[in-house]
Amino acid sequence: MLPVTAAALAVLAALLAWPVPALLGRARWPGRDPVVALVCWQAIGLAGGLSIIGALLVHGLAPWGHSLPEAVWSVLTGSPAAERVRGDHWVTLTLAGVLAAELVGVLLLSWWRTTRTRRRHRALLELVVRPSTELPDARLLEHPAPVAFCIPGARPLLVLSSGMVEELDDAQLAAVVAHERAHLRERHHLLLLPFVAWAAALPLLPAAARAHAAVRELVEMRADDVALRSLAGPTPRRTLAEAIVAAAGGNGGVPAGALAVTGGELRSRVIRLLEPPRPLPVSARISALAVAGLLLLLPTALLVLPAF
Repeated sequence: MLPVTAAALAVLAALLAWPVPALLGRARWPGRDPVVALVCWQAIGLAGGLSIIGALLVHGLAPWGHSLPEAVWSVLTGSPAAERVRGDHWVTLTLAGVLAAELVGVLLLSWWRTTRTRRRHRALLELVVRPSTELPDARLLEHPAPVAFCIPGARPLLVLSSGMVEELDDAQLAAVVAHERAHLRERHHLLLLPFVAWAAALPLLPAAARAHAAVRELVEMRADDVALRSLAGPTPRRTLAEAIVAAAGGNGGVPAGALAVTGGELRSRVIRLLEPPRPLPVSARISALAVAGLLLLLPTALLVLPAF
């Protein structure tokens, strides 16, 4: 049973490593519902990692039992292998351990490095920014370029440059602030972290870079959508689009680890704001979420169900 399970998990891992991310990356519907698309990307990443590690582990433990729980129990209790342990079993077990350690290690390392970078930038910025009288939760930075960004974390920081305040009118400035507040309130940096680690751990896998870019753009679209709900005026979409275009010139002033209103692919975001796509139908949303749930359940079922 375990060789069949290993083969099935390997096929699933191959699909989630290339064709599935490629299809989702080229699809047009994610822009119609960024939240559902983000759930799908998270499911692909988790299911892909579980599938490849599970396939290696299942093959490596095949001599110890007819199912993964049985084989793990045999190893933990020190029971001898029921079949001859070949070299390929030891190789796949080693690869499973190395890959699992790399993925977890890179995730923790990415989190540590990003957190350290944000703390350093926050400490430096707090020396030069001043509170805003109009926006209590924002800080003003004397800089001629139009820059707006937020540094997430335990002590989040929302920064606007003097150039941004001078260039935008009150409605556009409110749109930028609402966008950055959405990033902080929904903790979008946590959604990005696994894909930063994925791209770092598997730099030769095109799907990793594609997933990171797609998720980065989706969180920006989500922040746009949340910001629009709080904006007054007759044309909030045009107001936010004009603010994004105005801020594009100062994109180079955004520190590493920050989330900025100019993040993602600006052209597609501006077009989406000015020509809003039709919302995704409820049936399509449910179907996409169901597929995401199945992606997570499938490798789990392949690993556990053979025991029954």
